Amino acid sequence: MINVNTRVVKKDGSAPTSLEHDVAKALHEIETGNTSDIKAEMQHVKIGAVKEVDVSSTKAAIIIFVPFRSWATVQRIQTRLTRELEKKFQKKHVVFVAQRTMLNLDHKRKGVAVRPFSRTLTRVYEAMLEDIVGSTDIVGKRVRVGVDGSKLLKIYLDPKDRDQCEDKLKTYAAVYKKLTNRETVFLFE
Repeated sequence: MINVNTRVVKKDGSAPTSLEHDVAKALHEIETGNTSDIKAEMQHVKIGAVKEVDVSSTKAAIIIFVPFRSWATVQRIQTRLTRELEKKFQKKHVVFVAQRTMLNLDHKRKGVAVRPFSRTLTRVYEAMLEDIVGSTDIVGKRVRVGVDGSKLLKIYLDPKDRDQCEDKLKTYAAVYKKLTNRETVFLFE
């Protein structure tokens, strides 16, 4: 039995859920496995929370929130780590997102004199979008405003990555909708 408390780091110190326990166990198996080429980096990987999102009636996605301090390590091995975790969790896509702090307009009450631009809602949502698509590059963004005032964000991805992430386009849209409550469509240019 592994000690999940060393892998799962929660802000409030609560106990990990069963899904977080399963993800921590899978990460431990990847770290101790013989065939893994990312063993050295895996010891620094921590998770903050895990959520499951229904993409369609037959498909689900696992969102793994990583504390921002260990995000640089996860970003280096994100493609390989995602592939390994998708092998462990059959029929589920895995998406990594960094836990970022967002400050609203009353930030002076919290003791912060000047709100950093990286902590605004717009920048945090843009960074989440970059995290969700992972190793794929975003080559364009368009906002389509309907007659009724509804907005649809069209995200154009690099066509050279079409073969590795074409089946994940609906997953990306569902995860971004769950995190930001914004309608998106992911396309290839």
